[in-house]
Amino acid sequence: MKPPLDGVRVIDWTIMQQGPVASVMLGDLGAEVIKIEQRGVGDLGRGVRRIHGVAPPLLAGGRTYYFETMNRNKKSVAVDLKKEKGREVVYRLVRNADVFVQNFRQGVAARLGMGYETLNSYNPRLVYATATGYGPVGPDSAKPSFDYAGQARAGVMANIGELGMPPVGGPLGLADHAGATLLAYGILAALFARERTGMGQAVDGSLLGSMMWLQGLPISYRLMLGQDIPKTFRAKAGNAMWNHYRCSDGRWLCFAMTQSETYWHDFCRAVGIVELEHDPRFQGPEERREHGEELVSILDRIFETRTRAEWTKILDETADFAYAPVNSTADLMTDTQAIANKYITEFDHPALGPIKVVGSPVVFSGAEVGPRLPAPELGEHTEEVLLEIGGYNWDDIVELKELEVI
Repeated sequence: MKPPLDGVRVIDWTIMQQGPVASVMLGDLGAEVIKIEQRGVGDLGRGVRRIHGVAPPLLAGGRTYYFETMNRNKKSVAVDLKKEKGREVVYRLVRNADVFVQNFRQGVAARLGMGYETLNSYNPRLVYATATGYGPVGPDSAKPSFDYAGQARAGVMANIGELGMPPVGGPLGLADHAGATLLAYGILAALFARERTGMGQAVDGSLLGSMMWLQGLPISYRLMLGQDIPKTFRAKAGNAMWNHYRCSDGRWLCFAMTQSETYWHDFCRAVGIVELEHDPRFQGPEERREHGEELVSILDRIFETRTRAEWTKILDETADFAYAPVNSTADLMTDTQAIANKYITEFDHPALGPIKVVGSPVVFSGAEVGPRLPAPELGEHTEEVLLEIGGYNWDDIVELKELEVI
């Protein structure tokens, strides 16, 4: 069976991360993605060399892990959009496209003749998607924003960590990927609506809105109850079985058992504290909450007597506990579940050879989705795309080259 978006054509005029990842997701689902880049310059993401001040090694041929991650499954067309004939190239491609994605600051697209109204006049069925920082309207809608700022403004940094800690940033790219994912969600909904109405529309997905959506529970708590979800300390957890513990090898185990009474008997057997099962301090959920700090302290000492692997074996042999290892990024490379579901998958890169990459987070029973093409070289597919989709011939191509349009 063909992938879900087979036959869908996306014009991707994006840079860096939030916008490019949205079109990567569409490409993973089978869409043809044509990346529009400024002639001679390209996506600024091609030049990303440092992450948190550190310069990671380059891949073969000067490629970067950053650009490869953000731009797989795409074809690159290099064109000078400052020239009228360059913009005409995009207009001709748009006539035969389903989706247009951009993530430039408010006003840039319209100024360059790439705004929604302009492209809609060439193709009323076009779904025009914009990745923004703070949404399409409001006093700060035109302000610049990046991942870190998105995490900050959406309250994520304030919500991470224990009581009294300063704000903590989440993983690099968290807001960008969240914004990209929900923009792709909006694009799919707009495509579905177009099948019913025959008309395209504009879609906006922002860092602020996406990160707020991912915090639906704490934000709803504030909206409905007028207060924040209380922060606490790991060492003072009210439910010791909703907590994480360090093992003797320095690795951690996370327990996620909300209904502690259901698991208490078997948990006591597994960790060797049967004498405490009916201890007045811990015999019920309320008692365990009141003496949570004391119970966590006991469990801290117990879990530090064995390695994580030893504890895993004991827990699995005792009962069906809800727990998981606290994985490092390195641990994910060999996580059996991640590999079985192709969340980490193999890709035969034409320049880098067989490599492992992050796969699609969505699995389909009737179709293979995920990486098909490597990130393109700048302008690698310009002639191919213009000839096959833009309606140009070879004489036109020669003229555009002589005019330094492509």
